Amino acid sequence: MADRGSDTLTRRMTDRQPARPALEILLGDVVRLRRRHPCGGNVWLVDRLGADIGLRCQGCQRHVLIERRVLERRLEGFVSRGDPAISEAVSPRPAGNESES
Repeated sequence: MADRGSDTLTRRMTDRQPARPALEILLGDVVRLRRRHPCGGNVWLVDRLGADIGLRCQGCQRHVLIERRVLERRLEGFVSRGDPAISEAVSPRPAGNESES
C-alpha cells in the first residue's frame, strides 16, 4: 500500500508552518522590486492599499495592481517610507468605534 503521509488531503493543519505577519506597507512608500517593468524601471510608488496593492512605476507612470503576497515576495527593499498618518487616515475604521461629534 502507498504511504499516505505526504497526501495533502490527509495532512493535518498543525503540520503547516505558522503564517508570517503581513509586511507593513504604507501609502507613499517607494519600493524597489526584483523584476523590472518593461520600461526598464524597478522603482514603484505605493498608491493603494488593501488585498491588492496599487503601484505606480516611477519610470513611465504606469499603474498596476498586484496581490499583497506577490509584492512581499518580489520586494527587494524600501527606497523611502511613506507617512503612517496618511495610511491611518484612509484606512477603514472598525464598526462601532465612531467618534462622537
